[in-house]
Amino acid sequence: MNLKVVFTLIVTLFLLYPLNAGSRWGKTGHRTVGAIADQYLTNNTKRELKKLLNHESLALVSTYADEIKSDRQYSKFYTWHYINMPLDSEYDTTNQHPEGDLVSGIEFCKTVIKDKNASKEDRAFYLRMLIHLIGDLHQPMHIGLEEDRGGNDFKVQWQFRDTNLHSVWDSKMIDDYGMSYSELAHNADYLSKAQIKAIQEGSVIDWVNETHVLTREVYNSVESGENLRNEYSYRYLNIARKQIQLAGIRLAKTLNELF
Repeated sequence: MNLKVVFTLIVTLFLLYPLNAGSRWGKTGHRTVGAIADQYLTNNTKRELKKLLNHESLALVSTYADEIKSDRQYSKFYTWHYINMPLDSEYDTTNQHPEGDLVSGIEFCKTVIKDKNASKEDRAFYLRMLIHLIGDLHQPMHIGLEEDRGGNDFKVQWQFRDTNLHSVWDSKMIDDYGMSYSELAHNADYLSKAQIKAIQEGSVIDWVNETHVLTREVYNSVESGENLRNEYSYRYLNIARKQIQLAGIRLAKTLNELF
């Protein structure tokens, strides 16, 4: 392969990457969710997870549902990563996607995982999906507007570079903070037992509606084309970290109930 071809491939990959980067909590966010969940699992749940995941950690498998997007055989799961909702609505009053969404995807995963007659391969697959989807549920732009694809078409700048609002919440703020997922998990806010219990209360739909309140604030916090910089991170980074912590605690609750 000559140098011209190599250069062309490198440029092509560089140009394509930003188009695909803004579709979920970034890898750091999802791995942090998994690492936080580990702290709240019962011993029995940990044993069962090791069996199904072949000793792979929650952090490691947390990005699996995004990784399989590049394989067309898994395209039917794409709509499970989000919910489109008008800003003034709640989930029960919204027209659900006919191919499924975060809520129906999570419930399907739980059904298969609980099914003792399902194969180990199927239970492990849907366990990996569930771990990821609980994280997605707490990213406010995953419960965004249909017309801008959850902020993917809401163009802004981050530190003078073109991006979109979805990507800012997925990864830009978190990655700029410079902590690894293990550091973020270790430095999550201290919570009392009463606070943890309160976080774990409610249903998946309750959690969706709670996140959607933040979605409205996020949309109202910026204008199209605005250059978001350190001031925006100062206002919202800790909120993003809180959402990741909520996701981890609620993922642990969900897994403990399943096992």
